[in-house]
Amino acid sequence: QVQLVESGGGLVQPGASLRLSCTASGPSLSDSSMAWFRQVPGKERDFVAAVEYMSGRRYYADSVKGRFSISRDNTKNTLSLEMNNLKPEDTAVYICATEASVWGSALYTASNYNNWGQGTQVTVSS
Repeated sequence: QVQLVESGGGLVQPGASLRLSCTASGPSLSDSSMAWFRQVPGKERDFVAAVEYMSGRRYYADSVKGRFSISRDNTKNTLSLEMNNLKPEDTAVYICATEASVWGSALYTASNYNNWGQGTQVTVSS
């Protein structure tokens, strides 16, 4: 059973940067895609970014393209999200997810993932 633990969230001003990390324990995730979603109260989880397990290709939501960068280190079983030029609308709980045999357009859909962390709060406010 995979366990995912996120860290790095916090309260920042608009325009600031944050780096989120997700550390996985359990089986190796080298054959699994990994992703970040975010959620605000009362709404569904929205896709933020993902790294495909076979190709290493990176996928981003339109709202974060050019500002966020996702990376993974398979040797350490970690996933990172570098967030730059943060905006108030980026405020959410950011949640790490992983799933084997998910790729392409399926990466964007939360219901395709069965392994989730608890999330880390990111608040962007002046």
